[in-house]
Amino acid sequence: MKSWKPEVIADSSGKWFGNDLRFSTKADAEIYVAELAHRWTAVLDTRVVESDDPVNRKLNEEGELVRLEVQP
Repeated sequence: MKSWKPEVIADSSGKWFGNDLRFSTKADAEIYVAELAHRWTAVLDTRVVESDDPVNRKLNEEGELVRLEVQP
């Protein structure tokens, strides 16, 4: 199952950085990374890329980040 991972450029290196958050939908990952960029003043650019990692997060109806149990 594919997942979506948010990434940011947060310095002058131009390198993309992410974390372990993986979403089931591109839309959820885009909402998350846009909100992250709003909170972090150093973010220069954002993107969402496909990943083969298991889904481990979702946004609930209130837009809050929810941790999901990853099945082995």
